[in-house]
Formats: sequence, structure tokens, C-alpha cells
Amino acid sequence: MTNIDPDESVPVVPPAPAVPATGQASPHRAPDDAEEVYYEGSPLVRGAIGKGLLWVLGGLILIGLVVAGLVLKWHVPWWAYLAVVVLAVLLFFVPVLQTKTISYRVTNYRIDYERGMFSKDIDTLELWHVEDLRFHQSLMDRMLGVGDVTVISHDETMPLLVLRSLPQSRQLYEQLKQRVIAVKRQRGVIKMDVG
Repeated sequence: MTNIDPDESVPVVPPAPAVPATGQASPHRAPDDAEEVYYEGSPLVRGAIGKGLLWVLGGLILIGLVVAGLVLKWHVPWWAYLAVVVLAVLLFFVPVLQTKTISYRVTNYRIDYERGMFSKDIDTLELWHVEDLRFHQSLMDRMLGVGDVTVISHDETMPLLVLRSLPQSRQLYEQLKQRVIAVKRQRGVIKMDVG
């Protein structure tokens, strides 16, 4: 028997964390089930062409007014013409800014929706909250190779999320559809229709 001096400090070894008998470190997924990214990026600018044409048309109208004013010699100060031309040029870039200030990260467990230019907001939607998915691709979208995936969920902060102007959107829709079912089964979430 070893005598321990009560004034002497004895190192305390914390107990090892308990691991479930199945060998899983987390109750919701197996240790080898890594998060896989399906899509990460902004909507494609070419998908905003329909709305972008309206902004470009507005810019062209403003430039047309400046040209008409110069030809017809309206009595307007030069700085007013300059301001209108600057505004017209800015209108050309509105579609680009609208798409580049949005970012999506879609994985096999969640969707992160980030938006903002100067300040950033990020919302996360867990796939097990998803109630339904919808795919839409207009004729113009088909020609441009983009589409929209609408995610309908029971999430309080984001019940409806539209992922706009995505490349290979049909493939992403099919992946999400299968993954939502798998995640719900994994978590033991079942859908009950009350009738």
C-alpha cells in the first residue's frame, strides 16, 4: 500500500466519454457519414437575363433622354446629364449585383442561404425540416441551362426558400428529394396525414 501525503497534489484524470454500444459517436449519423456538398455558389447571372433586360432597358431609356436633351438643347445643367448617365450605367449592373450578393451551400444535411453585400445574413435549413420540393424551369431557363428549386419546410425562420438560377438544377432537385427521405428516416421522422 502506498502512503499519499495529504498536502501533495494528485493529478485527476477525467473519465473517458461514454460511447454508445453501437460504436457511433453521434446518435444521428454514423461516424463515416461525412457531410457532402451538392452545390456551393451564387445563382448564375445568365439566369437573371429576363429581369436583367428590364434593368438594361431602363438604362437605355435614361441614356436616350440624355441624348434627346443634348440634341434638342434642353436647358439642363451639365451635372444633371452626368448624373443621369451614371444612373443608367448603374442600372446595367443591377442583375449582376442581385445574383452576386446571394450564395447557397447545399449539402446532404442542410442548406445555407447567405445574402447581403455590406452586411451578411445566413439562414440554415436542416433537411429533416423539409416538407416538399418543387422544380421549375421556364423555356428561357432551359435554353440558358438553369432552373429553380423551391424548398417548402416546417422551419419557422425560413418556411419557403427558392434556390434561383442554379446550374444542373434538375440533378440537384433529384439529389435533395432522395436525401430528404433518407435524413427523415435516419432521424425517425415520419409523415402522418391527418384526414
